[in-house]
Amino acid sequence: MDDRTTVAGNHPLRRGADRIRTLLHAAFVLACLVAVVCGVAVGRAAWNDGSRAADSIARHRHDVRAVTVGRTTYRAGDGPSGAPVTVAPATWHYPAGRTRTGAVPVPVGTREGDTVRVWVDDTGGAAGAPPGAMDIGLEASGLGMGASTGILLVSGVLVRFGLRTVDARNSRSWETEWEGVEPLWSGRLRPGRGVDDG
Repeated sequence: MDDRTTVAGNHPLRRGADRIRTLLHAAFVLACLVAVVCGVAVGRAAWNDGSRAADSIARHRHDVRAVTVGRTTYRAGDGPSGAPVTVAPATWHYPAGRTRTGAVPVPVGTREGDTVRVWVDDTGGAAGAPPGAMDIGLEASGLGMGASTGILLVSGVLVRFGLRTVDARNSRSWETEWEGVEPLWSGRLRPGRGVDDG
């Protein structure tokens, strides 16, 4: 008996289909690594872009104090599934010497005459707060995870399709080989051959 080890992949019982399966599994592992790298790269790029955009918005947002001049009401939230927002009419001064009035978001339970914090733009109009680090981080992580998931799904489908194709070809090959071996192995006669035929 020959005890020498054979080179990996050259085992006499290893078929071509086995080699292809190994390659497909290795390709999927590589795709997983690529997905992680791409996800991190996309997330980092989104974080950098979001931070720059937030800095630009923050330069044109101003935190001022406003005094409510009426009762609070509820306004529908953004989008169909958005929660209602509590708003109240309020008055504030921005830019200096200019009085502005408008409906602004206020905490629940705010009464007329209370002082509230309001974000305004350069002209003094009510505006949203600049995006915070959590908002930027959530968007960046969502984009990074989306990129990774997309790569994994596509590569998974391709590898699965490749494995099914290899299995189908392998099955056909086994059937063809078995047709030639089975009559001799089982001792059954092939059609058209007599008992004394060699």
